[in-house]
Parts: sequence; structure tokens; C-alpha cells
Amino acid sequence: MPKRPDDDLFASTTMSFGDHLEELRVCLFKAVIGLVLGFLIGLAFANWVVAYIQTPLKSALEEHYITKAISDMRREYGQELPPEVHRFVEENQLVFERVYVEAAEWHRVGELAVSPRAKEGRPENAAAVPAEPQAQPTGKGQPTGKGQPTGKGQPTGKGQPTGKGPATGEAQAEPAIILGQNIPMPQAPLVATRVWRPIQTIVKALNAQEAFMIWMKAGFVVGMVISSPYVFLQIWNFVAAGLYHHERKYVHIYLPFSLVLFLAGAATAFFFVFKYVLQFLFGFNAAMQIDPDPRISEWLGFVLLLPLGFGVAFQLPLVMLFLHRVGIVSLEAYLSKWRMAIMIIFVASMLLTPADPISMLLMALPMTGLYFLGIGLCKWMPQNKSPFSEGYEP
Repeated sequence: MPKRPDDDLFASTTMSFGDHLEELRVCLFKAVIGLVLGFLIGLAFANWVVAYIQTPLKSALEEHYITKAISDMRREYGQELPPEVHRFVEENQLVFERVYVEAAEWHRVGELAVSPRAKEGRPENAAAVPAEPQAQPTGKGQPTGKGQPTGKGQPTGKGQPTGKGPATGEAQAEPAIILGQNIPMPQAPLVATRVWRPIQTIVKALNAQEAFMIWMKAGFVVGMVISSPYVFLQIWNFVAAGLYHHERKYVHIYLPFSLVLFLAGAATAFFFVFKYVLQFLFGFNAAMQIDPDPRISEWLGFVLLLPLGFGVAFQLPLVMLFLHRVGIVSLEAYLSKWRMAIMIIFVASMLLTPADPISMLLMALPMTGLYFLGIGLCKWMPQNKSPFSEGYEP
């Protein structure tokens, strides 16, 4: 017959309801303080974080515009482009644009570019610039005209004053910055040509307060990441009071495993999934000839939602192990119902990802592998024996 234990099993864990509330209040207060401090630290890194999370979007936009430029040139000339053109566009990140220039304007601009007055940096209207003074001998220290000696016998260069006297009008004239500002009336014929411009990947804010709100959200997210170990410690301190000693070992084993799975899921979404999801979505822009114009607020919501969904989904093996350890689901049920489980995985992937099939597939396929990993954990991980297996009869 089993023996009655000598010690009270709950002697070290007995707490009144008021004690539990007080413990909860203290832990929550400490967690909020840690979250606020993390938020203040996160604000210092918010600008860097916002710039960094735009990296996948800008890379996808650059690839989209390069593909669009090559497609436009192929449609313009009706034939395949030489490999040198592909390489030129990709290496220099330039896009093609067809423009029309007036033949007379082209000739006028060419004359301005090669005229002597343009070379000297003078405006087109000669009357606006003081005339060159004639070379006159000056007194002591007075500058002379072009190439004439001064009163002390020292030659000067063009428009370079010497001595202490005032400079001439030519020395004081500033070179023109803009030539030919008086543009004539347009006239035919027009010359069709092409120009190349750099790719502009700009993420826009559509109102004045949007950039400030993005800065605050980025600081809050960074603060949550920085303070999460301390916040989880406070939650654990509250939960641990109601656990047995052997039950606390599970947390020390599975919590690091859970953190690794969450980070693996978030990294998979950020470094791998974003590329193919954006390629798929921008493909519709190219097919319908619609240029994307992304907003930073919408992109920030997207870039936070998808990694979070992947991080939660990658917890599947631990959930399966927990359900098996508490006796809710047996190993045989996992093996026999795997087809139903895969269907549930695809439905969950549809709910945890945006409305596109690529992100759903890229989440469902790893989760299918994680499902069979969970079966392996249930089968091969050792199961601890409870120290209270021996009961007693009153």
C-alpha cells in the first residue's frame, strides 16, 4: 500500500488571494517600468530601424523598375535587347524614358554650350556685363587692363587686381550660373530621343504627422524587443510561484527553444519571404502598367505583421509537445490525422499572412515540416516522471 507523505506538498507555495494580487501588482509595475525604459532607448534607434526595414522594399522596387525599363525598351524596338544593354541597366540602375526636343532648341542649347561667352561664364546679354576697360597706365599700386604692367612694373593677369587700388569692372563681374534664361516660343519640328535617369525608390508620407507616428511606432517596437527579457522575467516570477520544482524545469528547457523558434520565424519572413512576396505583388503592377507608390505607414504595418505571424507559427512543435505531455493528444493521433493537420496549417497560414498566395505557401510549407518535427519531439524527448506519482489512501 502506498505510504502517506510526511511533508505537506503545498507548504512552500501557500499564498492567500490578496498575496497573489500583490505579487501580480508588483510584477506588472516592474514590467511596465522596463517597457517604458526600453521605449525611451528605442526612440534613439528609431531612425535607423525605419531606414533598415525599408531595405527589402527598396530592393524590390529597384528590381521592379529595372525589369520595367528593359520591358519598355523591348516594346519600343520590337526585338530582344543585346546583353550589353541588360548589363548597362542593371549595373548603373538607370531607367529609360522617351522624350521629344525641338530641333531649334537643340541648336540654341548647343550654341550656348560652345559659345565663347559661355566658356568665359558670361550671360548671353553682353550689355549686362561691364565692358572691358582699355589698357591704361596707372599710378602706383593701381591695376591695369589686360596684360599691362602696373606702376611698379608688375604685370597682372586678366582681371587680377594688384596693389592697393580698386579692381576693375571685369574683376568684379561674377560668372553666370544660368545661360539662356529667355527661352523662345516653341516651334516644330521635334526630335525624338531618349534619356536615362537614376532609379528613385522613395517611400512617402502623405500627411504631416505620419512621420512622427512612424518614429513613435518604431521606437515602441524596438523598446519591446529590448525590454522583452526583463518583462518575461517578471511574468515568470509571478507564474513560478504556482509551479512545482519539477515543473519549473520545463520552462528553463522550453523557453530558450521557444525564443529560437520565434526568431527563426521572424528572420525567415524578413530575409527570405519578403523578397518573393514583393516580387509577386509588383508583378501585377508591371502587368497593369501601374507604378507603385508605397506609403511608409502601410509598409511598417506589413513589415511588422508578417514576421510576427511567422514567429507565432513556428511555435507549432512546442504546442504539439505540450498537448502530448498533458495527455490531450496522443502520438498516434498526430500520426493518423496528419492530412487533417496539414489542411489546418494551410488555413492558419491564410489567416496569419496578408492576402497573397505566396506568403501563405511560404508559411505553410515550413509549418508542415515543423509539424513532423513536433511528432519527433513527442516521440524521442524524455518524459520526466512526477515526484508525486505515489499517492496515499486516507
